[in-house]
Parts: sequence; C-alpha cells; structure tokens
Amino acid sequence: MILIYELESLVKGLGASFIGYSNVEDRLDQTLKKLPNAISIGVRLSDFIVDEISDKPTYTYFHHYRTVNFLIDQICLRVLLLLQEKGYNAVAVPASQTVNDKEDKYCGIFPHKTAAVRAGMGWIGKSGLFISNDYGPRVRLGTILTDFSPPLNTITGEHGECGNCNICVTSCPAKAITGQNWVEGHEREEWLNAKACSEYMNKNFKHIGRGSVCGICVKGCPKGVKR
Repeated sequence: MILIYELESLVKGLGASFIGYSNVEDRLDQTLKKLPNAISIGVRLSDFIVDEISDKPTYTYFHHYRTVNFLIDQICLRVLLLLQEKGYNAVAVPASQTVNDKEDKYCGIFPHKTAAVRAGMGWIGKSGLFISNDYGPRVRLGTILTDFSPPLNTITGEHGECGNCNICVTSCPAKAITGQNWVEGHEREEWLNAKACSEYMNKNFKHIGRGSVCGICVKGCPKGVKR
C-alpha cells in the first residue's frame, strides 16, 4: 500500500526505530471507538545514558527521557497530519501523560504498551515496562489511533520471555514490582504498584527529575543489556 510506504518512510526519516499496527477497539473508551486501529512507533534510548544509571537516575537520563518523549510527540503529530491529509481521522496519544480525572491516577488516555504488544513488537515484562524484541525496555513508545485500516498483526496474551528472571523485582528500590507475569486485561496492581513507584520517585528523585523518572529497572533488564 502506498500510504503504508509513506507512513514508514516518514517515521523512520524522523528518527523512529520501529513501527507496527494493531486493532485496539476493545480497549478504547467510548469516545475513541471510531478510531479502532493503532499505529505504534518506538524510539530507542541511548545505551550509554541508560548504562550510567546506578541506584538513582542521572540528570542526563532525565533530560534524555524528556527529549525522546518530545520527539515521539512530534513524529506522531506528523503521522496524524499525513493521515488527515489522506482523508482519515486520527488522534495522537501523548508519549507521557497522566489523566488525573480517571479512576486510575497513573494512566493516560490509552496505554501505548497494549498497542505495541498487539502489534507483535514485544511484550510487557514483570516490571510493567514494554520489552522490545530488539532493544529490551530501552525504548519509548508513541501511538496514533485512527480509522485508517493498515495490515494488522494483532497478538494478544503474550507473556514474553521473562520466565524466572526477577532482576527488576529485586532491584526496584520502591518494592513496587510483585514478580507476577503480565496478563492482558488483568489489573495492573497484580504485577506493579504504580502508586508506590510514583511516590518513591517523587520523594527520592525530586532533585534530579521532578520525581518523574527512575530507570533502574530499565537498566537492569537482561533483555536490554544482551540485545
């Protein structure tokens, strides 16, 4: 399809590391049901910067994290504009967002990880992080919801390759990771206490990154180290 070629040329040219497509209609709020398909993009983080993390995030990691999020938002906006030009509707989900009027205080309007897993680009680890098939958790994600129908590669229920590995569980300073494997549709609290994670970052890393980044589980994951 010509539009797929245009999309992939655009996102790769703007700096994305990978792109995938999935149907997520069953996971959307009623207001977004008219945009049933997701275009997922991922940007690889700097290995050097991630490797600098020890028992706390670095100032460089905080800046890198925010800069990559900004890049993702710009790429998703460009995809939205291209789709709109071709006659389709689309919404770009912010790379990093918290919607405070939802019951879950630690979520956005749609979970990027769900679309990326369904697109076959990786799985969700015990840490609650998206684990890319190629780069481990050393990536950031963006999502465009659209009524355009690309060729879909929808996969559900992926447990991935965490197995008996518990490095993220034991290394988490907030003790927020339970060690349970992710299962689509289950409550996040079964494997990750997002409140404990957020409160620990805010209490201990406020001086580094406004209490919004950590990265210890990102650095420690063997899938990222042995990519």
